[in-house]
Amino acid sequence: MRAVSGTNDKGSIQTDIGQDVIDEAVASVERRMDEGADTAGSGTEVEVDVAASESEAAASTPEVTPPTEDAAALRQEVESLRAQLDFSQAKARETLERLKEAHERAKDFQERALRAAADLENYRKRAQKEKEDVQKFGAEKLLKDLLPVMDNLDRALDAASKSTDFDSFQKGVAMTRKSFEDALSRHGVKGFSAKGQPFDPRLHEAIQQVETAEVAAGHVVYEVARGFHLNERLVRPAMVVVARAPEVAPPPAAAAVAEAPASTDSQSSSNEAPQAPADSESSSGGSQ
Repeated sequence: MRAVSGTNDKGSIQTDIGQDVIDEAVASVERRMDEGADTAGSGTEVEVDVAASESEAAASTPEVTPPTEDAAALRQEVESLRAQLDFSQAKARETLERLKEAHERAKDFQERALRAAADLENYRKRAQKEKEDVQKFGAEKLLKDLLPVMDNLDRALDAASKSTDFDSFQKGVAMTRKSFEDALSRHGVKGFSAKGQPFDPRLHEAIQQVETAEVAAGHVVYEVARGFHLNERLVRPAMVVVARAPEVAPPPAAAAVAEAPASTDSQSSSNEAPQAPADSESSSGGSQ
């Protein structure tokens, strides 16, 4: 039989009572009841026996020491560790929430980057296709403006084969040329004339120089081909002939003075060697 004598903060304390003590107490009670002894005396004896049993139980029960300062320090340390654990768990939950939000943002950024890359690729393809279309059909508008000029030329040739009126043919060709020039000007092509202008290597290309007094030296005498600009950019320079100043002949008096010493030298040389002039004349005549 086990009996609990008391509890403390660290747990329950259990005490073992000997079976022989219990049997002896029970036997004593039965004996007293059978003999009809005095109630007081039996009670006293029972009390004595119970007291004796309790004294024996108390003797066998270990002494319980009250909690010491070490236990209090341990309890305080446990409480501190528990508080630290709660704080760490709260921080861990907060960090987990932040990581979850960062993951969501990263996922969103990745999706945006993929969409932007797809849009960029589509734009690149469209730009490439537009570039190819411009290369293929960029001259479409110009050709539409030039086709009427070709039609007018065909009409002029047809009229020339049926009529001998040269003046009408010339007038029609002049009108066709004017329509052709207007078509080019609508697309930014403009011609310029260089005749009579000072020679400019940025705009003119000289193919010949001639001596003339009609035009100042370094100016364009004749224009072989006109020059053209495309939107203020030089497309073809004008091919021109440039004037050069003529060489000036010496005056007659200076020529006579120059010839006199030459004749004197020739006479002295003839006196020394009479046959030399004849030989020179004959050789020169042969070369002529």
